[in-house]
Amino acid sequence: MRLPPRLVVLLTLPPLLWAANAIVGRLMVGQVPPVTLNALRWILVAVLLLPLGWRALATAGARRAVRARWRELAWLGLLGMGCFNTLQYTALTTSTPLNVTLIAASTPVWMLAVGALAYREPVTRRALAGALLSLAGVAAVLSRGEPARLVQVQFVAGDLWMLLAVFTWALYTWRLARPGPLMRADARPAWNWAEFLLVQTLFGVAWSAAFAAGELAWADPAPIAWTWPVVLAVVYVAVGPSIIAYYCWGRGVAHVGPAVAAFFGNLSPLFAALMQAALLREPPRAYHALAFALIVGGIVVSTRRPAAVAAQPR
Repeated sequence: MRLPPRLVVLLTLPPLLWAANAIVGRLMVGQVPPVTLNALRWILVAVLLLPLGWRALATAGARRAVRARWRELAWLGLLGMGCFNTLQYTALTTSTPLNVTLIAASTPVWMLAVGALAYREPVTRRALAGALLSLAGVAAVLSRGEPARLVQVQFVAGDLWMLLAVFTWALYTWRLARPGPLMRADARPAWNWAEFLLVQTLFGVAWSAAFAAGELAWADPAPIAWTWPVVLAVVYVAVGPSIIAYYCWGRGVAHVGPAVAAFFGNLSPLFAALMQAALLREPPRAYHALAFALIVGGIVVSTRRPAAVAAQPR
C-alpha cells in the first residue's frame, strides 16, 4: 500500500506526540504529582473541547442522550482517561520514557487476551505467534536484557504500573469496539470526534479528580511550584497527545485501517529513545533495540495476511 504524504504525516504525528508525552511526564516527576498531572490534563482538555463539541450538551435532548448512556461513558472515562493516564504518569516516576513506550507497544498482545477471554474472539495461530514475539520484547524490557531477572522477579515498579496501564487501555479499546446497546450503530447519537471525546472527557475528569483527591489525602505530595515550564507542560499534555493526536489518529485510521496504523503506532519507542537521549541524557541500551525488534516483529507476524488472501481482489 502506497500512502500519500498527508496520510504519512497524520499517522506519524500521534506516536511522536505520545513519545513526547512520556518525556514530559518524566520531566514533571518531583514537580507535579503524577495523579494530579493527569487530572489537570483532562480538565484542560474538557475546557479546550467545549468550543468544538458543545453541541453534545447544547440542548435538553442532547443532555438526556448523555444521561441515558452514563454507564457506558463512565466506563470509557474510567479506563481510557482516569486509569490509563494516571498509571502511565505513575510509571514514569520510576521507569524511563523508553521503557514505558516499549511496554505500551505491546498493546496488541493484551488486545488479543482481552478479546479471547472477555469477548470470545478467536485467536489465530499467526496472531498467537505475534503475541509471543511481542511478549518476548516486553520481557526484554522488564529484565533489562538479563533473563535471570525474570526468574528473580526483580522488576522496576514503574514497568509493572505500565503493564497495568496497557491492560486498562485494552479494556477501553474493546469497550469502544463492543459497546453496549445504546452506543451501537444508529442507537448512538451522531457525535463527531470532538463531541464524542468531550462526553468521554467529562466523565474522565470526574474519575481523575477523585483519584487526585485520593493522592492529596493519602500520599501528601509536595505542592506544585507553578513555573512557566510546568504550565507549558500541562498545556502540552492536554493539547498535543490528547486533542491533536486523537484527531490525527482517528483520521489516519479511517483511511488505512488499524492494521497499517499499528506499524506507525510502534514508532513511539523510537521517538522516545531519541528524545530521551537528547533531553534526559538516558541513552538507549542494546536490550531496547532487541525489545523494539521483537515487538515490531510480533506486529508484522500478527497483521500480515497470507499470500493467498493478499492476492484476492478487493
